[in-house]
Amino acid sequence: MKKYFRFDELGTNYRRETIAGLTTFLSMAYILFVNPAMLSLSSVPDLPDSMRMDQGAVFTATALAAALGSLIMGVIAKYPIALAPGMGLNAFFAYNVVLTMGIPWQTALSGVMVSGLIFILLSLSGIRETIINAIPAELKLAVGAGIGLFITFVGLQNANIIVDNPDLLVGLGDLTNGSTLLAIFGVIITVILMVLRVNAGIFIGMVITAIAGMVVGLVDLPTSVVGPAPSLAPTFGAAFENFGEVFTLQMLVVILTFLFVDFFDTAGTLVAVATQAGLMKDNKLPRAGRALLADSTATVAGAVLGTSTTTSYVESTAGVAAGGRSGFTSVVTAFFFLIAIFFSPLLSVVTSAVTAPALIIVGALMVASLGKIKWDQFEVAVPAFLTIIMMPLTYSISTGIAIGFIFYPITMICKGRRKEIHPIMYGLFVIFVLYFIFLAE
Repeated sequence: MKKYFRFDELGTNYRRETIAGLTTFLSMAYILFVNPAMLSLSSVPDLPDSMRMDQGAVFTATALAAALGSLIMGVIAKYPIALAPGMGLNAFFAYNVVLTMGIPWQTALSGVMVSGLIFILLSLSGIRETIINAIPAELKLAVGAGIGLFITFVGLQNANIIVDNPDLLVGLGDLTNGSTLLAIFGVIITVILMVLRVNAGIFIGMVITAIAGMVVGLVDLPTSVVGPAPSLAPTFGAAFENFGEVFTLQMLVVILTFLFVDFFDTAGTLVAVATQAGLMKDNKLPRAGRALLADSTATVAGAVLGTSTTTSYVESTAGVAAGGRSGFTSVVTAFFFLIAIFFSPLLSVVTSAVTAPALIIVGALMVASLGKIKWDQFEVAVPAFLTIIMMPLTYSISTGIAIGFIFYPITMICKGRRKEIHPIMYGLFVIFVLYFIFLAE
C-alpha cells in the first residue's frame, strides 16, 4: 500500500496521512448536519411534507456520498482531497429548485444525476478544457462570490437576524429572542476560532453552540449519542422516479447550474489543494482527468442515494497543512465518514440556530474571490456585479448566473471585444434569454 500511494516519493507515512485524514474530516464534518437541515427545509415552517426530504435519510446519504467520493478520489486519483455534498449547491437545490420553482425534490435529484452523468462524459473527453476556457474568469469568480452572499443570506434568515419586513422587504429581527441570541453567539465563537486558525473551526463552533443551547434550555438534550444508521429508503433511488421530467427548458437551466457550479468549484479546489501540497508539475495538475471523474462519479452516486451534488472540498487544505500528501489521506477521511453514520441521534440538537453560524461563515469564505475581479474594466465588472448581487436579491442562484451571462456578450460587444467571446457564451446567452421569456417567474 505504501508503494501504491507513493509514500517514499512524497515523503510521508501512515501516521502523518492518518492525522491528515482525521483533520480533513473534522474540518468538513459540519456538512453531516447542515446538509440534512438544508435539504429537509427544516427552517421553513408550514410546508407540506411532500416538499421536505427525510432528514435521517439525507444524513445517511450525505455520509455515504462523502465516504464513497473521498474513497474514489483517494484510490483512483490519489489526491488528498475529500468530497461531500457541496455548500451552495445544496442551497440552490432546496431553496431555489424545490421551494421557489416548486419542482419536486425527486425531480431535482434527477437533475443532479443528469448533471453528474454529463460531468462524467466531459471528464472522459477533452471537452472540459474547451468549457473551462469558454467561461470568462470574472464570471467564474462572480458565481462563487454570489453563492457566498446567498448562503450567508439564508443563514441570517434561519437565525432570524434578518426577517421579512412588509415596508422594506427585509429588516433586522428581534435580537433579544433566545434562538437568535444563540445564533449570534455561535457566529462570534466561530469567527474567533477561524481568526485563530483553529482546524475544524466551523465544526467546533457548531458543537460549542449546541452545548450552549442545551445549557440554557434552547436546545433539547439528545436521547443518545450513538444509534443505528437512519434508513435510506425515503430517498434511495428517488432520482429515477421522475426522470422523464428533466427534459424541459426549466430543468435544463437547473441542470446547467448544477453542472456549471460543480465543474468550476471542483477545478478550483483541485488546483488550490494540489498547489498547497506541492503536487503541481509545470503548472499542470497530474491525473486531472481522474480527479474530475472521481468528483462526477460521486455526484451520480450521491443523487441515487438521495443528496444534492457531491463535490471536492477546499477544507481538504486543512489536511494538507497537517501533512497529507497522498490519496491515503482521503481514504482515512472516507473511513471517518462511514463511522459518522452511527451518530445520527445528534441530529436532534442541530437546530437552525446551530447551523446558521456555519452558513454565515462559509458564505464569508466564498466571497474572497471578489478581490480577483477586474473592477476597473466596466465591461466585465457589470456582468460580474449583476451575477453577484442578483443571487441574494432574487433568492435564486440560477437567476444570478443567467443575468450575468446575458449581460456579458452585450457589454463585451459594445466595448469592441467581440473576438474574446467564445461561441459557447452565445449559446448560453440564447438559453438564458429563452429561460426568462418562457419560464422565469
